[in-house]
Amino acid sequence: MSAKSGPAEARPHEPGSHGDAVRVESISKRFGPTVALDKVSFAVEEGELFGFIGPDGGGKTTLFRLLVSLLVPDTGRATVLGLDVVKDYRALRLRVGYMAGRFSLYPDLSVEENLTFFASVFGTTVQREFERIRPIYSQLEPFRDRRAAALSGGMKQKLALCCALVHRPDILFLDEPTTGVDAVSRREFWDLLGVLKAGGLTTVVSTPYMDEATRCDRIALIHRGTLLGVDTPAGITGAFGRPLLGVRAKDRYKALLALRTYEHAGSVYPFGDVMHYTDARTDAPVDRITSDVKAFLDARGFADASVARLTPTVEDSFIARTAADPGSRIPDPGPRPS
Repeated sequence: MSAKSGPAEARPHEPGSHGDAVRVESISKRFGPTVALDKVSFAVEEGELFGFIGPDGGGKTTLFRLLVSLLVPDTGRATVLGLDVVKDYRALRLRVGYMAGRFSLYPDLSVEENLTFFASVFGTTVQREFERIRPIYSQLEPFRDRRAAALSGGMKQKLALCCALVHRPDILFLDEPTTGVDAVSRREFWDLLGVLKAGGLTTVVSTPYMDEATRCDRIALIHRGTLLGVDTPAGITGAFGRPLLGVRAKDRYKALLALRTYEHAGSVYPFGDVMHYTDARTDAPVDRITSDVKAFLDARGFADASVARLTPTVEDSFIARTAADPGSRIPDPGPRPS
């Protein structure tokens, strides 16, 4: 993101002033007939690690581009660090770090050259800001002379994070920073975000990986441009509201189809190698539901099936909330990433 030249502007929200770092009020955005965001409202506290969790096409990238002044909302208002994202975009761009969902650095430049360039855009140097990027740069230093295009996916993301931090921003926006990288690199990246949070940096991050939600202080579930809920990860899962059962059977697919014909079935969907089941009865104790489901499967020829209570995950909560949308389809999440 380039810095705009011009006279110095007021800094309404200084770090340490203990206010909302981000405040969004009824933001909407359309692209032709497509509604990308529909009256979205939320706030992010200073120093918070705040996550947007949702599938591709949910509106995450559009929202982030609005918050860093790359798009203008159709309706509503948003402020970042007390600065209006439309009226105060010149001042705002100097104070935010933004990492786009796609790798957007210069592939023909080396690691060192990319860092030097982005520092110079903001009128600083790598040496002056080295303490800010030290935790990340220490992992990149052995590759300092390597072209960015030749880096692994995980190292590219770490370089992009360094470039977003090199001008010492007051807030960081990361759009799906771990998409397309291996499980180890994902874990290392989130560890780095934890280090930045410990240093007091406000970070807003989006991800399609539901398991990453637990690394955030609070999360917002977003689907089709609408927020389904904002809470702590524990608050989101705690609001699941009904017993969740895990069902295992050798012939999982046939057992799944059979369970969906059970008169008391509320929802049944595959979750890795397990089927997650909720019951339509609201007053039945969980032990009775468990025994009834087992008896039903036994009667249908699945004597090997086992049924046990599970703790709901963020993904279960997301699926339950989207099920209220008639146009939603419950997907097969496949094997859980490690």
